[in-house]
Amino acid sequence: MRHHEVVIVGAGISGIGAAVELRRHGIDDFVLLEKGDAVAGTWRDNTYPGCACDVPSALYSYSFAPNREWTRLFAGQEEIRRYIERVAGEHRIFRRIRFGTEMQRAQWDEGSHRWIVDTSSGVITAGVLIAAAGPWHEPLVPEIAGLDTFPGEVFHSSRWNHRYDLTGKRVAVVGTGASAVQFVPEVERKAAALHVYQRTAQWVLPKPDYALRRAERALLRSVPGAHSVLRRVEYSIMETLGLGFRNPWIMKVIQQLGKAWLRLQVSDPRLRRTLTPEHTLGCKRLLFSNEYYRALTQPTVQVHPTAVASVRGNVVAGADGSETAVDAIIFGTGFHILDMPVASRIFDAQGRSLDEHWKGSPQAYLGTTIAGFPNAFVLLGPSLGTGHTSAFTILEAQLGYVAQVLTRARQEGWTRVEPRREAQETFNARVQAALAGTVYNSGGCRSYFFDVNGRNSFNWPWSTRRMLNELATFDETAFDVTASSRPDVTTAPLS
Repeated sequence: MRHHEVVIVGAGISGIGAAVELRRHGIDDFVLLEKGDAVAGTWRDNTYPGCACDVPSALYSYSFAPNREWTRLFAGQEEIRRYIERVAGEHRIFRRIRFGTEMQRAQWDEGSHRWIVDTSSGVITAGVLIAAAGPWHEPLVPEIAGLDTFPGEVFHSSRWNHRYDLTGKRVAVVGTGASAVQFVPEVERKAAALHVYQRTAQWVLPKPDYALRRAERALLRSVPGAHSVLRRVEYSIMETLGLGFRNPWIMKVIQQLGKAWLRLQVSDPRLRRTLTPEHTLGCKRLLFSNEYYRALTQPTVQVHPTAVASVRGNVVAGADGSETAVDAIIFGTGFHILDMPVASRIFDAQGRSLDEHWKGSPQAYLGTTIAGFPNAFVLLGPSLGTGHTSAFTILEAQLGYVAQVLTRARQEGWTRVEPRREAQETFNARVQAALAGTVYNSGGCRSYFFDVNGRNSFNWPWSTRRMLNELATFDETAFDVTASSRPDVTTAPLS
């Protein structure tokens, strides 16, 4: 049975970043398990027309691998995918990836202080398990009566069927979130008729995007410090926006821009009323587009302000009683964010899954380590999401924390590191108390930030700076640590 010091699950931005960070700290015995056939995770899977980042490109990258060649202020999917591939290649990560290998089950063995990992390619063991599958991975398709009998084409935006030609087709789009805002304008240009089913109106702000000119790219590439300055400027702008999430009155001021943008783009007062949200800006994920509203005003497009109740033959029936015949249904309904499928595959020493521990409400200490699961780390975990910073910023803060724990374990000879349950509960109580006054919780909507129990298990309620500070120091008093001398436990720490 093959053993590794560290097993990383997933080869997206989190997994690649973890591999690089381990190498930087002298940990070279690791393997990445990737069920797909390529790296980049979300940016490999989401190939829908118009797919792009809604965070400025200079921020949406690893700090240790700045990309001075972005062609747009907000990069597109293909460009981001190539960037992630390049980073993996430059840091010699490909040789450590097992493509086409899915983690099926991982269970902690208390006797050996190891993780027993069942994969589609066999069983391996590890001293440390890093879950890097990410929350934007498994598509969420709502259960709709009769959908399985629909005679036309059905797919989710993250599993786009590029072989199906939408030209001249009658298309129903279910969902109006971040993905739909990007692909709806592209579908509108081809479809004979487009029906957009909107359960809740969303605030859509103008996107300050443009193609970087050759001279601007040359400046970022050749002038020392130019790219760093751009990154700091973008970070400062996003952090200023972050004040609004913690002070809803600021968001109510900013949302006037959303109202003005809607008024400028949509002249029909009836459609404008349909598209005007009732919640405060920031209660749901911020959406940016310069084309979405324009697309909805086209004569071939109809917005249905209702959920889909059922599908009967080729007819989509809305909860408002409307019926529409279509040739294709596209779901822009997001992902299993807080009910991450990987949680059903990770088990404690007694055989209880992470899902069973969480009971629908994910919790972790500093969003990274979990009581009951020694030597395990979850990246982009619960209570770390914000509406105003890059996933890379959160990720790198976590990776620095993970590196501290593993380095200290090596120094002290620890074979087992687990957060104390009381430390985890105290941290999460602080988070929940602080969330009460944020726009996430008080903005008048229900979003994917809330789990099945009605608890906000997604958001970080403070500034990014505070997150960086809290993850900057490993507090040993919050953990139970063991330096085992038992003969059946390996002498190499955490391996």
